[in-house]
Amino acid sequence: MRPLECSWDRMKALVYHGPGKKTLEDRPVPELQAPTDAIVRITHTTICGSDLHILKGDVPSCQPGRILGHEGVGVVEKVGAGVTAFKAGDPVLISCITACGTCEFCRSAMYSHCATGGWILGNEIDGTQAEFVRIPHADMSLYAVPADTDIKGLVMLSDVLPTGFECGVLNGRVSLGSTVAIIGAGPVGLAALMTAAFFTPAEIIMIDFDQHRLDAALGFGATRVINATDGQAVATVLKITDGRGVNTVMDAVGVPGSFENCQDMVAVGGTIANIGVHGVKVDLHLEHLWSRNIMITTRLVDTSTLPLLLRTVCSGKLQPATLITHHFELADILSAYDTFGHAASTNALKVMVSA
Repeated sequence: MRPLECSWDRMKALVYHGPGKKTLEDRPVPELQAPTDAIVRITHTTICGSDLHILKGDVPSCQPGRILGHEGVGVVEKVGAGVTAFKAGDPVLISCITACGTCEFCRSAMYSHCATGGWILGNEIDGTQAEFVRIPHADMSLYAVPADTDIKGLVMLSDVLPTGFECGVLNGRVSLGSTVAIIGAGPVGLAALMTAAFFTPAEIIMIDFDQHRLDAALGFGATRVINATDGQAVATVLKITDGRGVNTVMDAVGVPGSFENCQDMVAVGGTIANIGVHGVKVDLHLEHLWSRNIMITTRLVDTSTLPLLLRTVCSGKLQPATLITHHFELADILSAYDTFGHAASTNALKVMVSA
């Protein structure tokens, strides 16, 4: 712990320097820039697939010199005069989405499109893979951590769990007794699986190429798993459902092949819920779908369900820490990136980085 009142004004941070380039280096500790800001001392953070997209050069809004990271938990160190919900010493969960709470989009609960926020942490402003972070609009962008709660497990609520829940389960209209297929057993797909269980679907089928992740999916509640390496995933789903297809199919991968598979396995009257980040165009086969009463949904996570998810975790009905497979110190974050980036060989789901 390094209180801001001490003479040290430098911190360790993971900095992006262009495609394929990142370094752990000394940076100035952030200062308040607006009355609604808070400075949070990070205790735990993690790495997201979006961070890997940035490192591939897929996110032009993230410029070289940016501190990466948009997930984390920590302790408030300092607040601006306009912050009313938090004070120094409060343990907090950081939302990956910054929200002012007053613009047109925020008033419609589309916080991801906030006029002065949205996904800016670790993208347009410095992020959470550091010892300290500045959080704009702190009253709307931080969440109090209840007493006697395992704070590090709550890192999974910053992004991955609300993404799976909002973009997959809610947009996908999962319901009691329905059939669900999730393409992609990575962290977001598994988060969708965990939260789909809230609605007690009759069947949750997880599809992936990685058998280790499929085995993990069985532990998280999948009723069946399909290894797609033989190219027969669609045929297998249709066989399981007597040719009808599934009521909800989620694309948690974001490549043309996964979206085409969704179109081929969705039932009449069903929903295709896109969760994946698509970097190239995909084909939409309306010649087959136009008469089938299909709904296709897209969404960027808003984290509007964070209060609900937080209560569910506190009750013990949802255990997000089970997604964490590897632990690192901030000093070893480059190794954490290597482990997360080679998940097929390291069997990584989510990595925990302690600051």
